[in-house]
Amino acid sequence: MTTHDPAAAPAAAYLARPHEVHRVVLLYSGGLDTSVMLKWVQDQYDAEVVALCVNLGQPEDDFDAIRQKALDLGAVASLVVDAREEFAHQYVAPAIRANARYQGGYPPFTALGRPLLAKLACQVAHEREADTVAHGCTGKGNDQVRIDAAVATLAPDLRVIAPVREWEMGRDEEIAYAREHGIPVSSTVERPYSIDDNLWGRSSEGGVIEDLDVAPPEDVFQLVTPPERAPDRPEEIELAFRDGLPVALDGQELPLVELIGRVAEVGARNGVGIVDHLEDRVVGLKVRDIYEVPAAEVILTAHRELEKLVCTGRENALKPQLDALWAQLAYEGLWYEPLLSDLNAFMDRVNERVEGEVVLRLYKGNATVIRRRSPNAIYDRSMATFDADASFSQSSSPGFIELFSLQSRMAHRVAESRSRG
Repeated sequence: MTTHDPAAAPAAAYLARPHEVHRVVLLYSGGLDTSVMLKWVQDQYDAEVVALCVNLGQPEDDFDAIRQKALDLGAVASLVVDAREEFAHQYVAPAIRANARYQGGYPPFTALGRPLLAKLACQVAHEREADTVAHGCTGKGNDQVRIDAAVATLAPDLRVIAPVREWEMGRDEEIAYAREHGIPVSSTVERPYSIDDNLWGRSSEGGVIEDLDVAPPEDVFQLVTPPERAPDRPEEIELAFRDGLPVALDGQELPLVELIGRVAEVGARNGVGIVDHLEDRVVGLKVRDIYEVPAAEVILTAHRELEKLVCTGRENALKPQLDALWAQLAYEGLWYEPLLSDLNAFMDRVNERVEGEVVLRLYKGNATVIRRRSPNAIYDRSMATFDADASFSQSSSPGFIELFSLQSRMAHRVAESRSRG
């Protein structure tokens, strides 16, 4: 384990020097990294630690136990903040309107939560007269970028320490340290997965997952039923949307947090939302993660289908490009980048028309849209039909084709003339 050189200049201005650290707000999950950190920060810095645990909808966390665990490990205060409503409406909702899928694959959820964690840590630090924010991110991951950047943006008076990044311990060494100091943790050398979850999804990384030649073992999946063990009969659900957000499930209007939870349950039991994803991290590493995102998979599939129904062809050609850019910015932790605000303005405007109902069939890992309707649909069956009584004037098409293809035909003739020399 590395130790600090008080004379050494930090690599960035927002990083704390050891002598500057007196009271620390630690973003605390109760897991391996942050539990080891809580003990280590007290010993290494001789600092007081305020533990801050944020409820973003982690389905299995016992927040009372987490609060008490931090106190047992020496925290001067242990706080739990229920931020589910803010997370759903201010972070997940924009991601739904942007059909956010990083690199076309998985719906970001950890990336959505980190800016909110950083914001709350800054608020608590100011309330508790702390000088430093600490987090459990490694030097190889994305979360260090997301949290550091947010703290440096929102509270330039605060400093940051990231003990996991500083001590350079591997997971096996962390487990050994925890055992040595009597710190109870759930990770083991045999099952050393790093888990992150919230109401929008769950991720697992580390251990055998890092071996690209190995299929994910069954013990990875703790949220979604593996498709081969899902029910043998399909299940249909109806989602209603208003202003681009889901508002009702099977005809019952629900608050957003509860609706996401209900959709997650039905998706998970039907094997929907498992993503085995190879991705490019912000720091340049290419890594493999296993994601379980049942609510996101179902809701985003329905949203995109309804959006296609109410948008013009040109909007449907452009928006996926902007969706991808939105997801990239969110993934990279650039939550306060002006371009993201600009994109949100566009997403909000488009989604004013995204209203209606979508029926999906869920079956052994697949979520398939089978019916859709909207009062704002740019669709007219009388024009679309192939029946003889169609109102669309097919005799107008040849003139359109002649003008539509004019430049292409002219360019082809010029190219052929040049090739004949």
